[in-house]
Amino acid sequence: MESPTQRNRLDEEESPYLRQHADNPVNWQPWDEAALEAARERDVPIFLSIGYSACHWCHVMEDESFADETVAEFLNEHFVPIKVDREERPDVDSIYMTVCQLVTGGGGWPLSVWLTPEGKPFYVGTYFPREPKRGQPGFLQVLENVHNSWENDREEVENRAAQWTAAATDRLEETPDAVAASEPPTSDVLESAADAALRNADREYGGFGSSGPKFPQPSRLHALFRVADRTGRDEYREVAVETLDAMASGGLYDHVGGGFHRYCVDRDWTVPHFEKMLYDNAEIPRAFLAGYQQTGDDRYAEVVRETLAFVDRELTHDEGGFFSTLDAQSEAESGEREEGAFYVWTPEEVRDVLEDETDADLFCRRFDVTESGNFEGATVLNVETSIGDLAAAFDLEESEVETRLESAREAIVEAREQRPRPNRDEKVLAGWNGLMISAFAEAAVVLGEDAYADSAVDALEFVRDRLWDADEQRLSRRYKDGEVAVDGYLEDYAFLARGALGCYEATGEVTHLAFALDLARTIESEFWDDDRGTLYFTPESGESLVTRPQELDDSSTPSSAGVAVETLLALDHFTDEEFETIAERVLETHANRLESNPLQHVTLCLAADRLEAGPLEVTVAAGEVPDTWRDRFGEAYLPDRLFARRPPTESGLEAWLEQLELEDAPPIWAGREARDGEPTLYVCRSRTCSPPVHDVDDALEWVGEVGSDDGE
Repeated sequence: MESPTQRNRLDEEESPYLRQHADNPVNWQPWDEAALEAARERDVPIFLSIGYSACHWCHVMEDESFADETVAEFLNEHFVPIKVDREERPDVDSIYMTVCQLVTGGGGWPLSVWLTPEGKPFYVGTYFPREPKRGQPGFLQVLENVHNSWENDREEVENRAAQWTAAATDRLEETPDAVAASEPPTSDVLESAADAALRNADREYGGFGSSGPKFPQPSRLHALFRVADRTGRDEYREVAVETLDAMASGGLYDHVGGGFHRYCVDRDWTVPHFEKMLYDNAEIPRAFLAGYQQTGDDRYAEVVRETLAFVDRELTHDEGGFFSTLDAQSEAESGEREEGAFYVWTPEEVRDVLEDETDADLFCRRFDVTESGNFEGATVLNVETSIGDLAAAFDLEESEVETRLESAREAIVEAREQRPRPNRDEKVLAGWNGLMISAFAEAAVVLGEDAYADSAVDALEFVRDRLWDADEQRLSRRYKDGEVAVDGYLEDYAFLARGALGCYEATGEVTHLAFALDLARTIESEFWDDDRGTLYFTPESGESLVTRPQELDDSSTPSSAGVAVETLLALDHFTDEEFETIAERVLETHANRLESNPLQHVTLCLAADRLEAGPLEVTVAAGEVPDTWRDRFGEAYLPDRLFARRPPTESGLEAWLEQLELEDAPPIWAGREARDGEPTLYVCRSRTCSPPVHDVDDALEWVGEVGSDDGE
């Protein structure tokens, strides 16, 4: 019988990243039992290569090494080569990226790991060039050295593998034997996180860190805004605003088509890595919505609108779900695929599109398009000159400058659409969709636009119809062209539950709340470990790997444990289950982590703050929410508010309770029907409630008074 490793099996996979490697001469295997068993039978190491479809250096390593016949021949003979899409298998990525960070002090993709047939790592790195370069060994040289070590120093290799696996287990899986704190951390940890963010802030260029690269850090911005609101200290808000302004003006933002690139390679936010990730275009707009509420700056709302329009146009499935990424590379005039080719401009290209010389000059001055450029002879657009300065320089009214620039931008958009487009990874991932659903739902509330709620609900229903097994109460992670694969992880359940809750708040449809509660129940049954007092990233019934990771840190996405805790705390108000107890115990278990390194755990710090302060309960008893209520609550910065919409009558509520399988109304709804035949508001915080009111300003005035009392 032919061994599966005798051929490249990636043509059987749906992942666009894996299929990109299906024509390599390397006999790539997916991560499955057949490949792992082949390594055990042949008694050879596994070469594990982890990346994702939009990863620039993944493409480079493929072109240099994986398409090379000599490299492929050596790999195939002496190793079982396995290729993993980190977006499909974040559990595998988490384990081996942790090893890389522990061993080398850094990490990134492509991630290159050599494993024993049992999956234990013993050599690790990221990108390796084909030939030795700038102090880096060549990839073929590394393969030869690893093979020699396996053949001649087997005992040493296996000892190292055991040590590295134990170190990864200590980092990812273990919890304190005894909880040092008898109480969960207080809101002080959130202020500590905000203070750490202040110390780390780049006050010259915005963002965090005094050198490049610059990454968006949405959770830090939420912490800064929340602490600024609570303490009244302007410095917290100033740092958050400086960062929003830098991200909105620099090369991180696509000034032509909207949406954000992954990160910037430099300190001043000029040149990005050009891939566009769904999760960034979900989480960054939520930070801009908070900034809009705190400052009233219409530009922040416009950035949100433009970003959501980009997602709707370029990352949305025809039936409602959201795709994963756009590639960094696209075809350039040379015919080669080059990073950023779709996005950069020269003055000549601008003038070819804009026939009016003044319009071309305005556009080039506005976005700093110069002959020398800022990226390989071309220009990544950055806002360089203000509207006022352009008006003065060109002797025009500011309104005319704005009109001309918008007309120019529209023409540039049309011209750019004729360029070869970046590839799109059309995986629909449950967790990333949950993040995007939250962004659309929150935008519907803050900006008062029903179309955003429609987009959120369409995506939620798409994911629920295709990835949720209602009979088994199980969520799968990935949908692609009709195929469903991979058991859901904590981030899939937590992010999607938060999105479903957001849809309920934005629309008042109880079916979305019911789905959020179903997801929360599976979080409890599959991810909650009562003995250790923690939430694991992988389901208890899932595949057994060399260790079972937790995800407590914030990374490119928020901590799944932190989002789960916050969402469980919110959902606890609608059920008699022990969601708050679970959330409290997770925070108790990890109190020392939060107190010793709050900046690494901002989402969990936000959850700790929510536990202590309690949410602002806003119960709305109405058939339709008055527009004035929506507008006023939308513009108010209330980061911990929980909209608990309910039918105006008790008979209507009974139908909801039946759908939720509840015998009695939870306190957040009980006795809070509409009064005097009019829509009625009930506002509560910390077991203190306002009287029922029909005037939204009376409710917000009460909120302000309670907030003042809390701050004294």
